[in-house]
Amino acid sequence: MAIFSVYVVNKAGGLIYQLDSYAPRAEAEKTFSYPLDLLLKLHDERVLVAFGQRDGIRGGLGLRPMGGPGAAEWAGVSAERGRARRERGQGVRPGRQSLWRNPRAGASLTLSLTSAVGHAVLAINGVDVNGKYTADGKEVLEYLGNPANYPVSIRFGRPRLTSNEKLMLASMFHSLFAIGSQLSPEQGSSGIEMLETDTFKLHCFQTLTGIKFVVLADPRQAGIDSLLRKIYEIYSDFALKNPFYSLEMPIRCELFDQNLKLALEVAEKAGTFGPGS
Repeated sequence: MAIFSVYVVNKAGGLIYQLDSYAPRAEAEKTFSYPLDLLLKLHDERVLVAFGQRDGIRGGLGLRPMGGPGAAEWAGVSAERGRARRERGQGVRPGRQSLWRNPRAGASLTLSLTSAVGHAVLAINGVDVNGKYTADGKEVLEYLGNPANYPVSIRFGRPRLTSNEKLMLASMFHSLFAIGSQLSPEQGSSGIEMLETDTFKLHCFQTLTGIKFVVLADPRQAGIDSLLRKIYEIYSDFALKNPFYSLEMPIRCELFDQNLKLALEVAEKAGTFGPGS
């Protein structure tokens, strides 16, 4: 059992604190011959698998239309194909609406890479990769595009979220929380308190002043509700009572960091907090 990360979001949806407590990194290293049977793309200064799958290594970059003179035509083609499949009783196949080539002459469209959820290149032949370069200064895509460098050993793993991605996701969750409150058939709904997946649970506690404390934890981890209130207590004692801290601003308090890490350790070991903790 483990607690993966903690987020603190202010009432405007801004991320004011984030801590990664435990980040499991499932990595896979394979030897490849030329040509590489995975499509690699540079995204946010990282080399990611955009398309293809092999031995658990898979792509996770989406494509979305950004505009261009043929944008409307592309949307029309997708809609027509969907209608045709429904008329034949086949239904629409998920993920098939994005087209690489428009069959209508003269139409064009700009495609943009969206969020990354697949694997990234972490090392080549045992040399770590930092961004788009290896530790010894080689440009990754250029190196892998040269047949003379094969066979080559590549280690893949899930990329860590960048600071910008964390800010964006915190803002998106703030909006989803508000939508959850508005969708409730009863007045005074608290909004989203928990989201569950097969690999983690997201727990959220919102204070009366609108501050949200979000914890991502192993689905089997117990005592998260008590932990959220403990984090609120630590926030009140070591952030709000700090004379140098301004409300709604990023939290940069050493005592807050220390006590939060201690609380996470206690929660992971004990599973829950007692009344006097």
